[in-house]
Amino acid sequence: MKRKLLTSSLYDEKALPADRQGFRDGGNYILFFLIGYGFLFSSLIFTQTKYPADSVLVSSNSTLIEKALILPIAGWQRFSHNTRLLDCQFYPSCSQYGAIAIKENGILKGIPMTADRIVRCNPSAFFNQLHLRGGFHEQDGRLIDHPTSHLNISTKKSPVVAGLMSAILPGSGRMYVGRWFDGFMGFLMVYITASSALDASKSEHNFQKSFSYSMAGVFYVGEIYGAYRTAKYYQRQ
Repeated sequence: MKRKLLTSSLYDEKALPADRQGFRDGGNYILFFLIGYGFLFSSLIFTQTKYPADSVLVSSNSTLIEKALILPIAGWQRFSHNTRLLDCQFYPSCSQYGAIAIKENGILKGIPMTADRIVRCNPSAFFNQLHLRGGFHEQDGRLIDHPTSHLNISTKKSPVVAGLMSAILPGSGRMYVGRWFDGFMGFLMVYITASSALDASKSEHNFQKSFSYSMAGVFYVGEIYGAYRTAKYYQRQ
């Protein structure tokens, strides 16, 4: 009888201690993560220049950590660039913008820049482009918005005040500058990621916690940087 109970407990997940169960689930997340990265890496070996982020990924000027962050972007482009449903209204696209921003500015600045671009890619982008008298891509009419090369300082509102406002209340700094819908989207992204992080804090899965906390941090810092950047650059001269 004791042998039967012992044998059944070895195969019963409910009988495992909480720490062992959490370790097992965390190992599954890590294994899935490594398999996904392996798949993306192998696909890049055969098609290194087929998609825009590939050229950034294989650049000798990018560090190993930067390439590790750009790799998922290259994987996403293998999906998004093969369907019209995921066409981006910006040129370069948000994914390519992120790859360039990380390569040219490093991780600490490039990731918040990417989060800011995702927030700005909303239905008000076209009208904002017209207000700024921005350019349009000749081939497909997309809104031209490069990470750095096209920007001229056009400060009418204080970038520092905008950044501090969004640090206290996400989105308010963009609204202070006049980008009301961008401000709403910034607040929404921070709220969604922060809520997900709060839910994840109750979970026993360390990988889920780490990912959720990271996303919340990225969009919070990106909102502060985005408000500062909007006040400094994205105003009509």
